[in-house]
Amino acid sequence: MSLAGDAVVSKPIVLIAEELSPATVDALGPEFEIRSCNGEDRAELLAAISDVDAILVRSATKVDAEAIAAARNLKVVARAGVGLDNVDVKAATQAGVMVVNAPTSNITSAAELAVGLLLASARNIAPASAALKAGQWKRSKYTGVELTDKTVGVVGLGRIGMLVATRLAAFGVKLIAYDPYVQPARAAQSGIRMVSLDELLVESDFITVHLPKTPDTVGLIGKDALSKVKPTVRIVNAARGGIVDEQALYLALKEGRVAGAGLDVFATEPCTDSPLFELENVVATPHLGASTDEAQEKAGLAVARSVRLALAGELVPDAVNIEGGPIDELVRPGISLSEHLGRIAASLAAAPLQAIEVEILGEVAEKDVRVLELAALKGVFGQLITEPVSYVNAPLLAAERGVGVSLTTSTDSPNWRNMVRINLSLSNGQRVVVGGTVSGPRNLQRLVEVDGFAIDVPMSEHFAFLRYHDRPGVVGVAGRVFGEAGINIGGMQVSRNEVGGEALIALTVDSAIPAEVLNAIVAEVDATSARSVNLDL
Repeated sequence: MSLAGDAVVSKPIVLIAEELSPATVDALGPEFEIRSCNGEDRAELLAAISDVDAILVRSATKVDAEAIAAARNLKVVARAGVGLDNVDVKAATQAGVMVVNAPTSNITSAAELAVGLLLASARNIAPASAALKAGQWKRSKYTGVELTDKTVGVVGLGRIGMLVATRLAAFGVKLIAYDPYVQPARAAQSGIRMVSLDELLVESDFITVHLPKTPDTVGLIGKDALSKVKPTVRIVNAARGGIVDEQALYLALKEGRVAGAGLDVFATEPCTDSPLFELENVVATPHLGASTDEAQEKAGLAVARSVRLALAGELVPDAVNIEGGPIDELVRPGISLSEHLGRIAASLAAAPLQAIEVEILGEVAEKDVRVLELAALKGVFGQLITEPVSYVNAPLLAAERGVGVSLTTSTDSPNWRNMVRINLSLSNGQRVVVGGTVSGPRNLQRLVEVDGFAIDVPMSEHFAFLRYHDRPGVVGVAGRVFGEAGINIGGMQVSRNEVGGEALIALTVDSAIPAEVLNAIVAEVDATSARSVNLDL
């Protein structure tokens, strides 16, 4: 029982709509209220999702536009796996809801299954096992082939394709690969020779497919491709159904133009009735690529971490509806800095916004810094509008308002090792420019530039900026007015570009500054402008 007047702090609500590993709940921790429902029951799902902050699903729960619309507080949809066929990413993005998955959780399991299917096809393991269990000892019938000295063609040299290749290298095979997005030099480091698709088809003794399913890859290994292969070739598809044309493969197997196949995926799933299943030289599994205890646990742990980050308002590397990906350690300290600079810049703007330019200067510019642009947008719009702003919807907010956004980088940073600069173009023709950096082993944030004035003050929750014509006594007036108002000054710096010209006072204070206090200073010193900024640090 809480005493009257006690604040009741509600925990963020996480809905688990399908069975996940117990480690997933453990990884979320006690800071969340955990609920569960049967995500396959539509009515139950729509009722349960109404007030939750996050939902965790696997493949059976459909998180479509209807479900997203029913979720009033939803901030993140987490898919404990790789595919997102059951999540309407577009609807989520429009609603400002982050969508995350676990893109690397199953890569080892998928790679190992592909190798297993290849070996099973090479040695006729499935039909030999079935025959023996039926009481038949047929050693000669199921004579297979070795991998040693054979040529394995890997179609798609992404993360899984590379894992398959490196594991097969231990068998003494010759590795070739087709992937238009992989540089030959990178592949050569792993002993892989990049070739055209036609060359791969002609040369390979084994072909293993590891491509995403796109309009360009559907039917890639079809009638035409299968007319070019060796009759001794064995084909494995543990990627996505439809990349290998099943009808064309069936005919090639029946006619002896392909020696065998290992299949884990099919054009339509579930698939329990295929002509391919009639053939002894086909080994088939029901989409088991991610079906290991380890992969399921990795997926659960990965999305639990992502949910924690998302509900804390932080950028999630595994988010699919923002420009995510691994964040370099040199870049990471700049995320919070960029958001704070965006808020400061927006607070100093005295007219509607037309364009935002984010400049990244210094050695950090050599890294992928798109995340800093996102953070800056989140900061700008978080200061300007009342609706929730996230890393997901910040670019949409800019587009909807006709605000141009650009990102520029340069390794040239004469004054600081690294620097972020936010440039706002306003409708009245004016510009607002603020710059900042991080310093020291603790990556302390510092504000180092405001509208061309060089300063160096630590990032603070409360700022005041005073512009005036340089003359004696102004600092004393500002100090006195703040003192009379009971506002404690934490730090102050005066900057000017020339004696008697325009000057800037940047102050950090311990509390928010009432408008009447700033107005009093403006009146006494005839300031050209005075602005306060409040950040949520």
